[in-house]
Amino acid sequence: MSPKIKNIIIFVGIAAVFILIYIFFIKKPQPQADLVSSSNPTFSSFSSIPDTMISNQRPLIAKDFLSLLLNVKNIKLDDAIFSDSAFNNLRDSSIILIPDGNEGRPNPFAPLGTDNVEAPI
Repeated sequence: MSPKIKNIIIFVGIAAVFILIYIFFIKKPQPQADLVSSSNPTFSSFSSIPDTMISNQRPLIAKDFLSLLLNVKNIKLDDAIFSDSAFNNLRDSSIILIPDGNEGRPNPFAPLGTDNVEAPI
């Protein structure tokens, strides 16, 4: 292989490495669309409103928050799941852990050999 072709291959390889470094480490990722959106423009647009306008809109914000809080209060949950046979057949399978008594050093951060070990009585 001639030195000219060898130099071209090396140059293309180095350029490919720089392109990959740019793509994976330097380039900022594209912003993804939000999974949750709000239909209330008052709460979603606070970042673009100047502070003076926010202070003028505080009663409006408090009113909106109060209406939102009252809507949450009116939520009713169906408790039919608690009478379902599948729920009633659930059993507690928790395991009670009993320590052995030899859990380790009294001070695990002390240097080795400086432990004050007391003999069990």
